[in-house]
Amino acid sequence: MAFFLSAAFVYVVSLVLLLLLGATRRRRRARAAAKTTRAAGQAQGRLMLPPGSLGLPFLGETLQLYSQNPKIFFASRLKRYGAVFKTHVLGCPCVVVASPEAARTVLVSRAHLFRPTYPPSKERMIGPQALFFHQGDYHLRVRRAVQGWLGPDALRALVPDVEAAVASTLRWWEGRRDGEASTFHTMKRLTFEVGVATIFGRGMPEHVKEELRRNYYIVERGYNCFPVPVVPWTRYSQAIKARKRLGAILSGIMSELRARGGGDLGDDDLLSTLMRCRDDGGAALSDDQVADNALGVLFAAQDTTASVLTWVLKFLHDYPKLLEAVKAEQMAVYEENDGGRLPLTWAQTRTMMPMTNLVILESLRMASIIAFTFREAIEDVEYEGFLIPKGWKVMPLFRYMHHSPEYFEDPHKFDPSRFMVAPKAGTFLPFGSGVHACPGNDLAKLEILVLVHRLVTNYRWQVIEPSDDVTYSPFPVPKHGLQARLLATTAGGAEEENGRHAPAVAG
Repeated sequence: MAFFLSAAFVYVVSLVLLLLLGATRRRRRARAAAKTTRAAGQAQGRLMLPPGSLGLPFLGETLQLYSQNPKIFFASRLKRYGAVFKTHVLGCPCVVVASPEAARTVLVSRAHLFRPTYPPSKERMIGPQALFFHQGDYHLRVRRAVQGWLGPDALRALVPDVEAAVASTLRWWEGRRDGEASTFHTMKRLTFEVGVATIFGRGMPEHVKEELRRNYYIVERGYNCFPVPVVPWTRYSQAIKARKRLGAILSGIMSELRARGGGDLGDDDLLSTLMRCRDDGGAALSDDQVADNALGVLFAAQDTTASVLTWVLKFLHDYPKLLEAVKAEQMAVYEENDGGRLPLTWAQTRTMMPMTNLVILESLRMASIIAFTFREAIEDVEYEGFLIPKGWKVMPLFRYMHHSPEYFEDPHKFDPSRFMVAPKAGTFLPFGSGVHACPGNDLAKLEILVLVHRLVTNYRWQVIEPSDDVTYSPFPVPKHGLQARLLATTAGGAEEENGRHAPAVAG
């Protein structure tokens, strides 16, 4: 018996070594092929396109990207072609780059050669005047207005609104049948409420908010659908119609603001800030420009933040000891606020929640909600001996860097302590980089901190059918949106429910 076990062990070890050797050889061959391609182009005095496949006519490789785990899609091509390769997705030829140096080149050091862009179908959905799609004076002017509103002073004033939205969302979740709901869809309710409060202020009538919500979700459902506008019943066509209705809603809100203010707009929301924005010559933004930027901010504040919130709760559920450490930290804040009777403050979120902040950073790395971004070459560009043709999209691949053992030790392990030391510059880009980095990253972190504080000090939650499976829509979320049951507790402790002890924290 011992002989057979020994033989089996030797066989398994040998097989593993052979597989590792084969993988190493394939990677070497891919690098050698890329070098050969570059050398051939240089020898002929011309640049060659990066290796890769453009897939089918018109469709490209879009179906492959959206029919499988995006990590598999990109990983298979990185293994085959190296860290620079070409593909064709969403109607656009693209060059994918997957290194910190390449990301810095595209987003920072040579950013003037790559204009920010999305595929035309996505630009049309958000609005072509949104700051995401522009460079130069217009971009700087609008970004300055948005960043000014989302700066520390504005966020300090927004804490009560975020707290109110968190409390309302958790009451809604608790009030569901048996307290059960999809965490992701619950978090979308929260991010929508915070987005509306940030952009439109506190005074929006409920019926206007519901009309805004209804049409926004139609747009969102069509955002990642294949753009076939000639077919009226497709999600894409329905989304285009809903986007027009959203523009009309915002036009009505702006008209009412002007009529009510007599030209003297208030300063308690982002919409008013955009309406007051002027260039050096005193010219204001047009209503279309204001609407596109307001909806662009709402879009940016929605699914991405909801996805991160969902992953934070999943990781806290999966690591009970970490949850206890976070709860202890939050209970100290709770006690400082007289057992929750005093409001949370901006200063407390900045100075008294270091462990929770580490959890947020590691959740952003592990989930990598923004897997890549789009830029477009405004002229022929040479990079690493390859040609990036004018008009082609360029996609810096953030997820690959976040999960690479070259930059993060044991990258598939959830370990918040790794961020006690700052990562190597350019390897951790959860909000992008350069002048087009997400201006709302501090608002997203504030939402997460307030939610975690309220959740661990007032509630217990139980994940239903835990799973490590991931779905993409298009952002990664746990399977079924992380179905969970929420139960209110006595302050900081367990509560008897109908004579039964409530479940342990996070199940």
